[in-house]
Amino acid sequence: MARMPHCLRLACLLLAGTFLGAAAQGLPPEVDAVLAEGGLPRDAVVVLVAPAEGGAPRVAHRIDTAVNPASVAKLATTFAALDLLGPTYTWTTQVYFDGSVRGSVLQGNLVIKGQGDPKLVMERLWLLLKRVRALGVHRITGDIVLDRSAFTVPARDPAAFDGEPLRPYNAGPDALLVNFKTVAVTFTPEGRQARVRVEPALAGVRWPAHVPLAAGECGDWITPLRADFTQPARVRLPGSFPAACGERTWNIAWPEPDAYAARAIAGMWEEVGGHLGGQVRDGVAPAGAQPVLELASPPLAEVVRDVNKFSNNVMAQQLFLTLSLVHRGTGTFEGSREVLAGWWRERLGGEPPFTENGSGLSRMESITARQLGQLLQAAWVSPLMPDLAASLPALGLDGTLRRQRQNIGLAHLKTGSLNEVAGVAGYVHGPQGRRWVLVAIANHRRASAIRPAVQALVEWASRQP
Repeated sequence: MARMPHCLRLACLLLAGTFLGAAAQGLPPEVDAVLAEGGLPRDAVVVLVAPAEGGAPRVAHRIDTAVNPASVAKLATTFAALDLLGPTYTWTTQVYFDGSVRGSVLQGNLVIKGQGDPKLVMERLWLLLKRVRALGVHRITGDIVLDRSAFTVPARDPAAFDGEPLRPYNAGPDALLVNFKTVAVTFTPEGRQARVRVEPALAGVRWPAHVPLAAGECGDWITPLRADFTQPARVRLPGSFPAACGERTWNIAWPEPDAYAARAIAGMWEEVGGHLGGQVRDGVAPAGAQPVLELASPPLAEVVRDVNKFSNNVMAQQLFLTLSLVHRGTGTFEGSREVLAGWWRERLGGEPPFTENGSGLSRMESITARQLGQLLQAAWVSPLMPDLAASLPALGLDGTLRRQRQNIGLAHLKTGSLNEVAGVAGYVHGPQGRRWVLVAIANHRRASAIRPAVQALVEWASRQP
């Protein structure tokens, strides 16, 4: 939108103005009935249905009431990132030689500088280190130094949000974010035991090779493992694994998050055939030096698809911090909040919603249905519409909506869910190519009861001429 001609940007603001001045209308009777059946009070939900191209809404219920949007908040982060950075924006991870290469030996340190790449997964880390090997480096006499200075983020307790520190959604952002700071532990029954396979291999971490199998049904199979991470370098699994489960994989946010990158990089350097004389530690890149190689991330448009389709919290926070990294030189939450608020006022008008970290994993974030409607209408008439719309889960087909079995393919909706929060926002496909903006969010102890109402609302909107 920042690159639109002035007249087109003005048209977007005029459309938003038309929307802002609209009179409220009631909920469709079929939606009202579903809410009552689920025991969800009408004053616990906000609902909007409006033309995607702009104009007065068909449904407007409590649209000026601020609510916690949960992961629906990612819509603001991703559209702002597309607009401010461009859909082809990429992050680069840089490598420096702090020393000279003689023969196949780097006499000094290898420095890896992260700049916020949200998708530096193990396959791409392998490629980065293989390229170092291709430059002729077999042995490093010094250290591997990790430069994370691009982001300045406060220390965080991964258990602080909901007491679930091992859940991958609680992984925190990092300028050198490796593999989302997670490990995948696979249990495969073999005879009377289950074989334990862990990816990636973290240097210095030992896991048991097997756990005993147990009889009984496959219900909660994680708790019986009795996993003990009190000594992260020596994980204990003193329990058992239900044989009835077959092969299962447990994805874990590493309990020692600040040490994850060092362990993963040390393990991968060994895997690609490298030798290290020193250690892996934090530090900074040599001042004034030029990188010997750079690894580019996938483009922003592809990253946005991962963020919205699968509601990836840590990737969303990486995007959010990148806003201030690019516009202010260092990625901080406070700086990115200011960048996003300034963008909102300039592009959409009015006061912006409150965004804590850009992911929706927050009890502080708030937005109104009117604000979400403005954002989705502005996105629809912008050149970035295909990138944002394609990033939203397709109802019943993929992402966080893949398990739905009603109205398949009729909508592209960003979902959001926390304890006592549930909702969606996005686009519904109507007759003759018509598109509707739809927002429906509940803040209530029975918030999940809004899901059947969303299906009723999608079906209703899809029939509107």
